[in-house]
Amino acid sequence: MNYTPSLQPATLIQRYKRFLADVALPDGSITTIHCANTGAMTGCAEPGATIWYSTSDNPKRKYAHSWELTQTQDGHWICINTARANQIVVEALKNNHIPELSGYASLRTEVKYGTENSRVDIVLDDPLLPSCFIEVKSVTLLEENGHGYFPDTVTTRGQKHLRELAEVAATGQRAVLFFAVLHSGIENVAAAHHIDPVYDELLEQAEKAGVEVLCYRADISPTALTLSQRIEFAQ
Repeated sequence: MNYTPSLQPATLIQRYKRFLADVALPDGSITTIHCANTGAMTGCAEPGATIWYSTSDNPKRKYAHSWELTQTQDGHWICINTARANQIVVEALKNNHIPELSGYASLRTEVKYGTENSRVDIVLDDPLLPSCFIEVKSVTLLEENGHGYFPDTVTTRGQKHLRELAEVAATGQRAVLFFAVLHSGIENVAAAHHIDPVYDELLEQAEKAGVEVLCYRADISPTALTLSQRIEFAQ
């Protein structure tokens, strides 16, 4: 996925009210931008960090600029816009860049399913194969020695998704939890048992029920965001 128009740099002053951040532009002026991330953003929003933002030409938007990337002081790149995870996974699927999920005839997004009134991110269909239900999660929490974790805060919504995926797997269809790793420093991914032990337990149960877990890291730069390689899931 290419960024069009190009992203522009700024210096983070503070993030607040979850959806907003104040930044200093290169000319010294200060502006408020939108933050499309409801998580804790641990390690992703340190004051003084260089951030990169996109600009919308939609006149109805209150804030024209959106925070896309963080460039940390130790050289890591992080995509903090969680909406990008689904976009790059869909792009990779359409280009057959995820071998484990290739061979399907069609792709649908935001499909209603399950007994808890959910919408799954992606469904792959083919007349000769069981349908494949894919829930995409953005991973940006880096802890020691390259270990990445999900979630970065307690997520009742994520817990619900695991129950829904387990129900899908029980029907004989494919159910996939896809971790899109949007932090260049993450080498492997695990459930954050120390943050949300319920999620950790549900994920273990989901795997036993037949839910597959895939982790792919993205290449991140101010010009493009692309899924690149599979990395280990260390449950």
